[in-house]
Amino acid sequence: MHQLKLYKPAGIERARDTFCNVCNGAPSLCRMTTCPFLGGLRRWIEDNRAMKTTNLSGPSPPAIFVGQGGYPKVSTGPLVPPLTQCDDASIMDAPEQWLHKTFDELLRYRLSLFMGKAPMTVASAKAPNRMLQVVQELVMADQPTETEVWLSKRPNLEAIFMPRLAPIGPSGPMTKAVLAENPRVPGPVDAAVSDKDLQAQDGIVKLHRSGIPQQHLTRLLSIGLLGRGSQRRLVPTEWSITAVDDILGKELRREVLNYPSLSEFQVFGSAALANNVQVLLLPSMWMFEALEAWLRSPNSQPVNDFELTKGRSSYPRNLLGAYHATRLPILEYLTRIRKQAGAVVFLEVSDNWIPLGVWRFRELCREALKAEPIRTSTMEEALALLSPRLLLPIQRWIRVSEVLRYHRTQLRIEKWMQ
Repeated sequence: MHQLKLYKPAGIERARDTFCNVCNGAPSLCRMTTCPFLGGLRRWIEDNRAMKTTNLSGPSPPAIFVGQGGYPKVSTGPLVPPLTQCDDASIMDAPEQWLHKTFDELLRYRLSLFMGKAPMTVASAKAPNRMLQVVQELVMADQPTETEVWLSKRPNLEAIFMPRLAPIGPSGPMTKAVLAENPRVPGPVDAAVSDKDLQAQDGIVKLHRSGIPQQHLTRLLSIGLLGRGSQRRLVPTEWSITAVDDILGKELRREVLNYPSLSEFQVFGSAALANNVQVLLLPSMWMFEALEAWLRSPNSQPVNDFELTKGRSSYPRNLLGAYHATRLPILEYLTRIRKQAGAVVFLEVSDNWIPLGVWRFRELCREALKAEPIRTSTMEEALALLSPRLLLPIQRWIRVSEVLRYHRTQLRIEKWMQ
């Protein structure tokens, strides 16, 4: 489990992915009309009678948070919506359902989740105290569970924005937590949690094949319910998000490498929430590259990370969590069509973006790959199709792309050898 530290968000990722151009990470100073934390939601929270007390209750989606500050002693606790207006609280922690929501809706979901936090060592997962046991029981559930939390003081009303995780609302130090109802636990989850000889990676793969949603897997890993008994640890939630993307992606890649190569170029695309994702599949062996451009100036330049058939031997230091979040949907698609291919993903982040977490790239990529692709027989035609779908000129992307350069080089070598 110590290898999960590789997924720790770097300083450059935190600076880039949590500070939008308007609030610069300080929502109380934000002038954006779309951010309800500045307007109606913040006033509603401040005026609500529930905020005059240190006892909060509500149907947790279920959701939890494990921080990384002070690691290996971290803040841990449940997310509870005491002021929820949702008929079904599960949507508040279900990114697979968020893509076509508005900024306002998403921020209302997330900033209505209040966090009760308590300091715990990461090793406490293998011998949890009563408070951690309650949180672990909550995480095993697959539907909203009524949860009650006691705080030592009234919540801090500032929101929390992080690179990979969707925003979280007010928080406060937790002294006690209880579940007001018995959580409903799926059979495969109960079996995996009870199996103290099952490796965490194997458990994630097994549960995924059993139909357990990816967000549920992330929670289970984060709260220390997967892995061999003596090795179980609390894992910061941001690390868990990328770890699950990576574990599932590597498992699917092993399967994809056994398939025949695609026989054509395919182009897909989807855009939402000030983000644009375009996908180019190449007729080749497995290769993958993610290119990302933040459109903060007319001279914006893409950055990239890539892998060839054998995968990467180092962490993707330019795109970080976004790399694994976009690689997984590509491999899911290739597994469905039982083909092997090269893939280049183009990611554009517009200047009216709000920090929402890395899930947006994963879900945009999945959305794109649900549609029928545009098919063509040459790279030139494929790039011509991509050009009007991207805000940056296509030549800027081509200059940076290693996979496009490699593919063209390989084709010339194959032609010469014929």
